[in-house]
Amino acid sequence: MHNENSETKIPLVSEESTTLGDIQINFNVVANIVRLAALEVTGVATVGGGLVDGIADMFPQKKFDRGVRVKADEIGDYIIDIKVILKFGVELAQVAEQVQHRIIEQVEKMTSRSVSRVNVIVDGVKTTESTPTDDWDETHTD
Repeated sequence: MHNENSETKIPLVSEESTTLGDIQINFNVVANIVRLAALEVTGVATVGGGLVDGIADMFPQKKFDRGVRVKADEIGDYIIDIKVILKFGVELAQVAEQVQHRIIEQVEKMTSRSVSRVNVIVDGVKTTESTPTDDWDETHTD
């Protein structure tokens, strides 16, 4: 059994052939669409980006690429897993569902390929950055 460069091949989804030739969309392109679509949803702080993803960036074979994994099922529809960090105070399930709908809408519109599943993993909650409200001066004398 000869498996030539299986680790280095870029996963592609082939669209139907036309008289002009084949069209292939790299899964990394779909993952970028997924990231951008998720960030459009109010309540999403970041996609991936946790400490575990930062450590995983040091290794070539990682389970999630910057918080998004794209696969195709047996009929060629996309299966998408996405890790998000949501803003503190939002209704987690509601925002996660909005993320699912937005991803499906954008991926199907941009790739003309169906999405069978979008699995949203809420990987954390982040508070908004606020500036300190101390009345201290920049210079202190003791």
